[in-house]
Amino acid sequence: MTAAKYDIVIIGSGIGGLICGNLLCREGYKVCVLEKNKQIGGSLQTFSRDKTIFDSGVHYIGGLDKGQNLYQIFNYLGIMDKLRLQRMDMDGFDRIIVGKDRHEYRLAQGYENFVQQLLKDFPGEETAIRSYCEKVKDTCSKFPLYNLRTKGLYEEKAEVLTEDTRTVIESLTDNTKLQAVLVGNNALYVGIPYETPFYVHALILNSYIESAWKCINGGSQIGKILAANIRACGGELLRHCDVQKIHAEGDRALYAETADGRRFYAEKFISNIHPSKTLEMTDTEVIRKVYRRRLRSLPHTISSFLVHIVLKKDCFRYRKHNYYYHREGEIWNLTEYTEDNWPLGYAVFFPPASQTEEYAQAMTIFTYMRYEEVAPWQDTFNTVSHEHDRGESYEAFKRYKAGIVIDAVEERFPGLKSCIASYTVSTPLSYRDYIGNYDGSLYGIAKDHKNPMKTFISPRTKVQNLYLTGQNINIHGVLGSTISGLLTCITLLGSEDIVEKIKNAQG
Repeated sequence: MTAAKYDIVIIGSGIGGLICGNLLCREGYKVCVLEKNKQIGGSLQTFSRDKTIFDSGVHYIGGLDKGQNLYQIFNYLGIMDKLRLQRMDMDGFDRIIVGKDRHEYRLAQGYENFVQQLLKDFPGEETAIRSYCEKVKDTCSKFPLYNLRTKGLYEEKAEVLTEDTRTVIESLTDNTKLQAVLVGNNALYVGIPYETPFYVHALILNSYIESAWKCINGGSQIGKILAANIRACGGELLRHCDVQKIHAEGDRALYAETADGRRFYAEKFISNIHPSKTLEMTDTEVIRKVYRRRLRSLPHTISSFLVHIVLKKDCFRYRKHNYYYHREGEIWNLTEYTEDNWPLGYAVFFPPASQTEEYAQAMTIFTYMRYEEVAPWQDTFNTVSHEHDRGESYEAFKRYKAGIVIDAVEERFPGLKSCIASYTVSTPLSYRDYIGNYDGSLYGIAKDHKNPMKTFISPRTKVQNLYLTGQNINIHGVLGSTISGLLTCITLLGSEDIVEKIKNAQG
């Protein structure tokens, strides 16, 4: 079979891998990115139904206003001026709905605006709301790379790693409705009571409070632009390359081998797939069995069930904000649903097709789903590249579950059903097959404040020239995975100079 030689081979074209490819290409390395799917981008992938574009995973992005962290990185890579973005509602990018309360509680952009919008609904809670904002900002300040800062002590970060989200929120106010609103969009990180660290909440919410955006015609544009950059500087990005093995001798990886026998040699390798899967495919004894077992045993965040709806023309009003609904008193129990009470909550997203839009062309409804619910079909595999019919029982399952979800949203948005032209469904199996994790996990390895170091995974491995990147190395999301890519490159290069270049980029 054919063999090729590069400076760096990157396995997986999720945003972490694409960021690594861009940064290292700019440093003069010959880079090759290998992607198993037809479409690049991991969770940035989009798909089309009835001439309508849907995001598979990325529905909105934070930190993209001038001078903010993601803006600076994207600006350095030369992609900011190529992105087609729509800024979300300044006075409420997310609107929280609690049970039968007909009011919509607004989470706004800009910290002072965030305070003022919440004060309209909680006029006696100014101290709590301002304390929350200061706590979020203070927590974020402890993370050097998040702030594109090169200097920072571990002790600085350590003091906030062991705080859990629910305890912090409850310490700020006794108002249970305000507590529920402040964590009302906790589906962004799968909030688990007395477990999810507050820093996870803070790093994610801060980016949206700073600025919140949607990608016009989908997030796949980010992946396409990053891929074009790699090719423009002499790198390669190859699709339909399903890496099955990383061959090593001792503590050095030699080549990556695909399912069809192609070999890709390199001086260094970066894996953008799940760390456990990376180690499974790496044949070396320097990675001890106990470490492999420990990684495999780490709990993952729950998966999801999504209904992607094509709407009839001029029927359902477009919103520049998202909705997060949860039943009264259930904000911390959304993953603990039963068959009888599912779903305990949901989110609604509206993909923008143009800058000016009165009516929505489409909407996506998101809710949690455990992998065990699709276990009867877990031995099937279905993607665009490898189509496989999971059978009528699976189709019936999807129809039944979609009906329940649509009925739930209809209660809050009367008339929705009459506006539906068609819909398609994604289950935990969809995410498993396209993204390549074990159980369709939304955000990978779950963080736990009680043992923070257990779920911190280094970009380094025992194989000297094999590195890790992606959502499991840092935190998830476009911003989290981008910073993960930056961290991996700093580790590989042995220098933080690249951070200064990003900070000093003009534009």
